[in-house]
Amino acid sequence: MASGFFAILDDIAALMDDVAVTAKIATKKTAGILGDDLAVNAEKATGFLSSRELPVLWSITKGSLINKIIIVPIALLLNFFFPIAIKFILILGGFYLAYEGVEKIIEFLFHRHANAKAAKDVIQDDKAAEKAKIKSAVTTDFILSVEIVIIALGTVLERSVTVQILTVSVVAILATVGVYGIVALIVRMDDTGYKLVKHSDDKGFLSVIGNLLIKSLPIIIKVLSFAGTVALILVSGGIFVHNIEFLHHFLPNLMSTIKEFAIGLAAGLVAVGLAEGVKKVIPLFKK
Repeated sequence: MASGFFAILDDIAALMDDVAVTAKIATKKTAGILGDDLAVNAEKATGFLSSRELPVLWSITKGSLINKIIIVPIALLLNFFFPIAIKFILILGGFYLAYEGVEKIIEFLFHRHANAKAAKDVIQDDKAAEKAKIKSAVTTDFILSVEIVIIALGTVLERSVTVQILTVSVVAILATVGVYGIVALIVRMDDTGYKLVKHSDDKGFLSVIGNLLIKSLPIIIKVLSFAGTVALILVSGGIFVHNIEFLHHFLPNLMSTIKEFAIGLAAGLVAVGLAEGVKKVIPLFKK
């Protein structure tokens, strides 16, 4: 009886070791998307009254958890019954990520001043604006969560069903807790800074730290936004390269990072062009 019990414990320990290894690999594979998720949601959770930042972030976090609760079982079932669908979903998701990345670049290059002017007109405690930001963040999170779950699943396709389920679940939980935990720290930086400045009467070491936190927040948001945009394009290019045979063997001597960025950028330009074309065609049918 005792030997049987310890044998079960050994099996569980071995399984946990396998899951720890596969989860580590899967997390590395999804790091680019997690970085973009971090940048997007740090931006979405700012721009409100200080008292509303954490409630907004909590609403987005709950939406992210619901997204993953929906996505994880569907991805596992598709992989079991209709595995070819995983590749098509990845490619479609790749086009969406490329579209998002290139659209951000176009907005920065050609519509930056218009967006800055519009941002000044936003009322910080506007409930409608708050709901719109939450909805936008949760929708973006859904797409990114699909990619995270499927990429994580792709790293354990050769493993047992149990390892697949546990690995994907662990990555999904880590993605949510990790990303939104860091976002919570980021969005409260300025508030913490103001408190330090007030507590120290704007004098001494605490005042220096407080002012540094206040001034650092917009810089961090901009850096994360830039890194997230690059990550979107790189991740999308990587998806195309690893799932489309022709692209996988295309220019084999070119550095993989440059190749993936170039392919992601090209896909994004095509996606943006198609989206703009559809926007112009739809009004014609309405007439």
